[in-house]
Amino acid sequence: MRPDPDLSAPADPADPADPADPADPADPADPADPADPADQVAAADDPPRDAVPDPTPPAPLLGLRDGLPPLTDTPPGLVDACRDLAAATGPVAIDAERASGYRYSSRAYLIQLRREGAGTFLVDPIGFDSLDPLQEALAGTEWILHAATQDLACLAEVGLVPSALFDTELAGRLLGYPRVGLATLVETLLGYSMKKEHSAADWSTRPLPGPWLEYAALDVEVLVELRDVLAAELVSTGKDEWARQEFDALRSFTPAVRHEPWRRTSGLHRVRGRRLLAAVRELWETRDELAQERDVSPGRIIGDGAIVAAAMAMPTTRAELLGTRGFHGRGAQRYSDRWLEALERAGTMPEEDLPVRAPRTDGPPTPRAWAERDPVAAERLTLARDAIAALSDEVGVPAENLVSPDTVRRVLWTPPEPEAEAVADRLSSYGARAWQVELVTPLLVDAIAGAAPEPDLPAVADAQPGD
Repeated sequence: MRPDPDLSAPADPADPADPADPADPADPADPADPADPADQVAAADDPPRDAVPDPTPPAPLLGLRDGLPPLTDTPPGLVDACRDLAAATGPVAIDAERASGYRYSSRAYLIQLRREGAGTFLVDPIGFDSLDPLQEALAGTEWILHAATQDLACLAEVGLVPSALFDTELAGRLLGYPRVGLATLVETLLGYSMKKEHSAADWSTRPLPGPWLEYAALDVEVLVELRDVLAAELVSTGKDEWARQEFDALRSFTPAVRHEPWRRTSGLHRVRGRRLLAAVRELWETRDELAQERDVSPGRIIGDGAIVAAAMAMPTTRAELLGTRGFHGRGAQRYSDRWLEALERAGTMPEEDLPVRAPRTDGPPTPRAWAERDPVAAERLTLARDAIAALSDEVGVPAENLVSPDTVRRVLWTPPEPEAEAVADRLSSYGARAWQVELVTPLLVDAIAGAAPEPDLPAVADAQPGD
């Protein structure tokens, strides 16, 4: 199950699940009226006198209408599942469970499917050389996923690729729902509450416990019904074509490959000097190699804090390394020789090979640097952001879904002429969909024109006596 992103802030796939609402604090005691211990006990059980009872009963807990299906983990079982799914009708709900935080890979360790007329299937992909029969069984069928970008890559890794899809999370965003986690949408639109445990489980565990399988099956239990409600609302609000374009674009989604990923090390801002940056890079890459070899999450070997601590201390012996404050973790001692080798490489690295503090990119600078580097560009960005925020409120779509903030920055840092065709072409070249281009182009044209520097006026010659 996917956690609820908070749409009051820019969307982040790594956001943790929303915390439960804190309990209301108890009313403070009246200092003029000493409390009787017996009264305190009674008051603890009774609601405050001025409390307004909530007339809304709690939503019923979602259950499995057909019971928990058996795990499909044998060739005969897969044949039966493919036969039933192919014979069923309508779209198919699909979800996948990974072992994020436990394993290095992002592979799927469980695939859940549900289709009208066939029921739910829980497929263990680990035991199969190929899932081609499943891909064939689903040919031409619309897939329903929630937060598709989280699962499409691991499904493609086992040969499962949709010919059409519907993303319930993205649909919720386009419809302006403030929270678009699966549990929240199911409760809001279908009236059921969902269990939230096991979302951070190690799905590479074998055998998979029964409660985990039940949790996984519930993720697709009402996904078809949720899709139908959202699809009808998209039509009624005139956003169904927007959604179609977004879903079509998702089919070609591939996760971004980060350039110099070591620069995302937490605490890197504390590191000063290019040689110490090289130490962070060498330690990070060593950890990444170890994690890949063992197929464990890098943070389970040593954390980012340990990398930064060792880089700043630059120890040269095992005793110094293990005595470095902050250098700890499961692999700190076990791989001490590897860490020392990494630090030695950094310490003896030629100057020309040391990393620069601020790497050059092919994109514009960070927005906070615009005012100093190009005040007119900074004004363009401010005008565009304000206009996009207003449009977001008007159409009920988060600003980041109207147009990628990175696209806006790229267009405005080196803008085309303030003409609709030129701006539209630039937006399209960066991957904006047709509906986004139509809505956003006028705003960017106005921003470019509104922040244009005033043309230099020709100098006026001083008047001469007698003229």
